[in-house]
Amino acid sequence: MDLRMDAAELQVFLEREFPQVNNEYRIEALAPHSISVRLAVQNRHLRPGGTVSGPTMFALADVTVYLAVLAMIGPRALAVTTNCSIDFMRRPASGADLIAECKLLKLGRILAVGDVLIHSDGVAAPVARATLTYSIPPVGVETASPAGA
Repeated sequence: MDLRMDAAELQVFLEREFPQVNNEYRIEALAPHSISVRLAVQNRHLRPGGTVSGPTMFALADVTVYLAVLAMIGPRALAVTTNCSIDFMRRPASGADLIAECKLLKLGRILAVGDVLIHSDGVAAPVARATLTYSIPPVGVETASPAGA
């Protein structure tokens, strides 16, 4: 299956549909069934002690799988997370952006499952691993307008 949205279209979609996270996430690489997304870590993402918060890492994993799914099925804003399991394995490197790398393990008509490894930029060992399941709305139930429409 080929990509239905490229990185530029996904970025525009994210900015249009989720302006509250505008400029936080940047697509680094995209291929069928895989994507890499960067979070520019800022002070608001940190908990006391300077560690990136768990909710911030969850959001990165969630957005990354969402974008991987949309890249394959097209702009459908109501694809939603139905399950998430996340393991926090080590403290992220101080002052480094986070990079999430997703592989879609399953992409069906109604469910998608993605596996995500989150790394500190420049560090090989992952700081977190997550598996997320997304519910995909039936065609015609809801689709967002294509980029530029």
